[in-house]
Amino acid sequence: MTTIPVALGARSYDVRIEPGLLARAGEVLAPLSRGRAMPIITDTNLSAHCETLVASLAAAGVSAPVLTLPAGESTKSWAQLESVTDWLLEQGVVRSDHVIALGGGVIGDLVGFATSILKRGCNFVQIPTTLLAQVDSSVGGKTAINSRAGKNLIGAFHQPSVVLIDPQVLDSLPQRELRAGYAEVAKYGLIDDAGFFAWCEANAAALFAGDPAARAHAIGHSVAAKARIVAADERETTGTRALLNLGHTFGHALEAETGFSDKLLHGEAVAAGMALAFAFSAEMGLCPAEDAERVAAHLQSVGLPDGLAAAGVTADGATLVGHMLHDKKMEGSTLPFLLARGLGRTYLDKTVDLTKVAAFLDTQRP
Repeated sequence: MTTIPVALGARSYDVRIEPGLLARAGEVLAPLSRGRAMPIITDTNLSAHCETLVASLAAAGVSAPVLTLPAGESTKSWAQLESVTDWLLEQGVVRSDHVIALGGGVIGDLVGFATSILKRGCNFVQIPTTLLAQVDSSVGGKTAINSRAGKNLIGAFHQPSVVLIDPQVLDSLPQRELRAGYAEVAKYGLIDDAGFFAWCEANAAALFAGDPAARAHAIGHSVAAKARIVAADERETTGTRALLNLGHTFGHALEAETGFSDKLLHGEAVAAGMALAFAFSAEMGLCPAEDAERVAAHLQSVGLPDGLAAAGVTADGATLVGHMLHDKKMEGSTLPFLLARGLGRTYLDKTVDLTKVAAFLDTQRP
């Protein structure tokens, strides 16, 4: 087992990574139960994994009632938040109990937020089942639901007690979901590790083919990178953690334009957003054009969108910038952007002229 600590003082926890860990989760989690039930919240796509988890907990003497929610981004809603909190109260959950989030980023975000507000905060465990959740959303304590105004605008920082990652669950993941998660893997190379991006270029095919070593390296390296950044800036107050938002400002605008639907998965939007961030940086003379081209070429090579056309977005620049104005990172009238001076040289820029962004996006329209 690989154990990666997330060092946050009293809120520190471990991320444990091991093939087959889902079937052994009971022995790992039993000490946290203190003889109490550990409710599981999951979605309709994960019945087989849920059965494995329930059996593992039962073998360790832990009962685990299950709430199954609809799969998809629309589950990150006020209505489902209410259903989750009502159900947990019906189960008699107390503040010292642990609730298990078994699923991708949607389930992790929703359950994390629900437990942050239930009885003013109770414990939860992340068991991520998608590549995106394993390398990104399950680590770091950002929890949220979506609203009509935009993505992740209602939420809280709430760290899990432990994160259990079983790379073998990715074997059942549809290729589209795997590709969407891969966008977040490549992101860690583009942020501040050009060597890792080069590894991605050389090993992406093996990862998608199911090579255990490639998947283990991608997950472990990504989690360690995120743990380091989160430990340095847990609540995104110094700007360090903001680097993790590379591609997200453009990406969230694309998601908003496509109605936060399956038309464009979150990871697909992030991929297009990263390509746009590098292309915009190149247009502004900040980044070598060949670096932007390399990013776009790699994303395209693995089947991810590398811009507006590939993402199926035809809106004009003003419309997309209008979506950006609802971004939770807005500071007064300023929207910080993650731009790049080159591969592995991302930085936060708070002086970007949104009229230039709109004009740039108009040049990128299909």
